[in-house]
Amino acid sequence: MRVGPQRRVRLDAVVRKHQKVEDPRYLYWADRLASSEQQREYVRAIYHLTRALDPTRPVIGNDGWESVIADIIGVHDYDDDPARLAPRYAAGASDIVAAARPAKRDLLTPGQRYDGQPLMLTEFGGIALSTDRDATWGYVRAGDSAELAKRYADLVAAVRGAGAFAGFCYTQFADTYQETNGLLYADRTPKFPLEEMSRATRGR
Repeated sequence: MRVGPQRRVRLDAVVRKHQKVEDPRYLYWADRLASSEQQREYVRAIYHLTRALDPTRPVIGNDGWESVIADIIGVHDYDDDPARLAPRYAAGASDIVAAARPAKRDLLTPGQRYDGQPLMLTEFGGIALSTDRDATWGYVRAGDSAELAKRYADLVAAVRGAGAFAGFCYTQFADTYQETNGLLYADRTPKFPLEEMSRATRGR
């Protein structure tokens, strides 16, 4: 449908696009609008509207970095070395929030104050395992199921040992398209025994 000039309205939206190479113009405008105070006010308004509609659930305005307003502060960190990951998050939550993240991204937008919200590692891991190495992707790659199981257990142990985190979310549950960094294959077959996954995840 074509909209004439008299019907044109300005629409604000929050967009998360996945599994797609973007046109440089899209990335340009995403960068420009991300630093706009008007866009931040929009995020705050959506946060408060969502909380008003359902006060029983936590609301996150942005996850991973540059949070405007949120009930949970999320961190994304795909460092695959537990020896580097553990000490990075050994400090208290307020110190971690104040520090620059990998890729030099801040957890809060400028002028925002940390109010003691739970801190969670909401993306980490990303260890790929697949037979087709050329057409698949992950942040790092395991050579076989045993290696994946060990690397997963070691990473989760490092994360669980970081006292500042209230919880974590591993990337990812199951393979999807070319991303083969799931704990399960796309058909939901486990890549290593579920009992091992459970022990590693629960820390027992």
